[in-house]
Amino acid sequence: MFFLSSPLEQFQILPIISLNFGIFDFSITNATFILAFGLLTFLFIFYSILAQNDTCFVAPNAIQYVIELFYGVVYSLLNDNVGSAGKSFFPYVFTLFTFILISNVIGLVPYSFTVTSHLIVTFTLALMTFIGINIICIKEHGIHMLSLFLPSGSSIFLALLLIPIEIVSYFFRPISLSVRLFANMMAGHTLLKVIIGFAWVMMLAGGGLLIAHTIPLLILVVLMFLELGVACIQAYVFSILVCIYLNDAIHLH
Repeated sequence: MFFLSSPLEQFQILPIISLNFGIFDFSITNATFILAFGLLTFLFIFYSILAQNDTCFVAPNAIQYVIELFYGVVYSLLNDNVGSAGKSFFPYVFTLFTFILISNVIGLVPYSFTVTSHLIVTFTLALMTFIGINIICIKEHGIHMLSLFLPSGSSIFLALLLIPIEIVSYFFRPISLSVRLFANMMAGHTLLKVIIGFAWVMMLAGGGLLIAHTIPLLILVVLMFLELGVACIQAYVFSILVCIYLNDAIHLH
């Protein structure tokens, strides 16, 4: 008898090596493995372009072209949204963009694991970014950072209404950042798993359904390209929002 597993099983965190010290759990899980694999893959690709005399090729090869493309995208984001003041924050935004992109794409590999489909991961990224941006804002402007919550030109009566709204929306930034990435990755991967399961059931049924199961498979191919686009777009959206928030912190817009 054939049992179809739940589409949500692909998001379960399972221990590979259990390491428990009292109340603390340091177990190596599938999420840890994918994170380490993604980091090592990126480092291998990045340093492979520096293999000849510790310098980049004058005529870039395919790998170097991809890295330079990522570099150009993040540099343009910072330059367009923050200006020259954002250049010092390029290493962080570039690392953030690359980490999210690699994590999203790795999740499309069969029998892999989507790290960014877990809210705790995306919320951690958003929260540490939010805290860092606030530290920068306080360092740059001190008490004047409170002007973020009062739009210029507002009357006293309008300010009484706008200030609470601005405060709530400001502190909801890490939540909106994390939920947007988490929801998009989880929804897309769940849809792929549902269609795969549907095609598998049709194939096992035999008869006319054996031929008809090619239809959901064709849909699956299209959705795979769509999900690849979503994986790239979500990394871009997360990074551009970080740049916008960084611009607000530096220029108090």
